[in-house]
Amino acid sequence: MYNQFIFLPLYNSLVFLMGIPGMDVGLAVILFTIIVRLILFPLSKSALLTQVKMKQVEPELNKIKAQYANDRQEQAKKMMELYKTHKVKPFSGVLLLFIQLPILLALISVFYKIIPTVDPTLLYSFIHAPAASSTLLGINILGKSFILSLLTGVIQFFQLHYSLASHQQRLATKNAPPVVKDKNGKTLGGPGKTDFASSMNNQMKYLMPFLAFASTYWIIPAKFPQAASIIAIYWSVSTLFTLGQELYIRKRHIKF
Repeated sequence: MYNQFIFLPLYNSLVFLMGIPGMDVGLAVILFTIIVRLILFPLSKSALLTQVKMKQVEPELNKIKAQYANDRQEQAKKMMELYKTHKVKPFSGVLLLFIQLPILLALISVFYKIIPTVDPTLLYSFIHAPAASSTLLGINILGKSFILSLLTGVIQFFQLHYSLASHQQRLATKNAPPVVKDKNGKTLGGPGKTDFASSMNNQMKYLMPFLAFASTYWIIPAKFPQAASIIAIYWSVSTLFTLGQELYIRKRHIKF
């Protein structure tokens, strides 16, 4: 089922793009990445809007947690009523993860098996193996590339720096709600937790770019040496798409 409905369609789609006149492997991967992300855009949009709504109802959630701290059943009931009132779907992010994970694994396999030659046994009858070169605008992309890995890390940094989540966190810090405590004096929300979350976000902003660089220059090449640069291209384009998606949603669907 995985091969029939995920891997083979993705593999043949990329091979088809590679067969377009004047298209090299690098450009085909860029176009392929954009198409895949556009298909997943409705789910990504839903997950991002859910994150924003969750942040907006957080003060009310903390009040419910404090008020029903000793009654878990009633607490869960009130939380679900709050989600329903504000039209929040708290599990949409999990659904997106379950959908994207097999696609991501399939993409890694596609990129690995597309280089250096196309496997004709994996092609549909109406798809023909192209003669596209393993380059990106004339640059050889066989094996790992320090430049592409560095670019992946830099793009990851800017995406995290300007992401919707970071923007929302800055607003939450600026307009932090009063501290909410349960009957035992335990803090359930307020400035303390907001500051902690802000600190974690700042750390991730520098850690994730390093992981992006390390993954595409050391970790992935150790397992998929020939596809390392292609995966770096996919990662960079996908991250840029995420940034554009967040900026679009912030402008069109969120009123500050």
